[in-house]
Amino acid sequence: MQTPPTLEIVLVRPRGFCAGVERAIAIVEKALEKWGAPVYVKHAIVHNRHVVERLERLGAVFIEDLALVPRGGRVIFSAHGVAPEAHREALEAGLSALDATCPLVTKVHMEARRFAREQRTIFLIGHREHVEVIGTRGEAPERTVVVGTAAEAETVRPADPERVAFLTQTTLSLDDTREIVDVLRRRFPALAGPGKDDICYATQNRQQAVQALAQRAEVILVIGSAHSSNSRRLVEVAQASGVPAHLVESFRDVQAEWLAGVRRIGVSAGASAPEDVVQELVSHLARHGNARVIEHEVTPERVSFPLPHALAE
Repeated sequence: MQTPPTLEIVLVRPRGFCAGVERAIAIVEKALEKWGAPVYVKHAIVHNRHVVERLERLGAVFIEDLALVPRGGRVIFSAHGVAPEAHREALEAGLSALDATCPLVTKVHMEARRFAREQRTIFLIGHREHVEVIGTRGEAPERTVVVGTAAEAETVRPADPERVAFLTQTTLSLDDTREIVDVLRRRFPALAGPGKDDICYATQNRQQAVQALAQRAEVILVIGSAHSSNSRRLVEVAQASGVPAHLVESFRDVQAEWLAGVRRIGVSAGASAPEDVVQELVSHLARHGNARVIEHEVTPERVSFPLPHALAE
């Protein structure tokens, strides 16, 4: 009997949790260990159902309205960051707050405050309904204009074209962001920008890894939530490279027709996707046997962020 051809499953690295996500999850876990349940978290700590549900089982309570936290309660702000108003509201309500904002998002907030002090109109490149953009815009709402596309960049009208700056959501597509910035620079030669690219290292690394994976795979599956901006961008990057790609929350979302006749499947994961969900997908793909799993590392990652002083011990 002829042996059927081997199915190759190419697992690209880096994938999955980034340093900011690991820190945010650790903050919730250690807060629960130190103070016990409940610990309240404003917004999903990261955009992944598996992570949120596990932390709920440990005693975390996810809320959108700080009024739901009893006076004296403990609240954690999610990795996406919040507007200064949320910090003031927590203080006035007598809440004990911990900030799990990713340090790279905090950097963007600091840049927004600096540009506002310089009396600049800030073009904030990103998705206006995304929680990270809402938080960043809250640093200087009267001076911030959200720009989501190159077409929008062609129409914005600042009060003073000589006093303008741009910032970006940290989880955007590199190519899309570059296109928007190019339009703004053409229209406003005096445009100021951040000292260093706002798109985080993990977003860039995972997009570049998927581009490399597209050279090896016939189809790419990206583990991540539909609410996760960086996960959706990975799918777009793969598709822009000419490879069919699909976003799945788990192996249960995989449709058989996606894989019909495919002998090499690429697998990646968004920055908030747990590794155990990735491995469940791999086991599902290999369940019929005669499958070979290949780890393909594109860029090593050795980044870590410290915990808040209140939990560092």
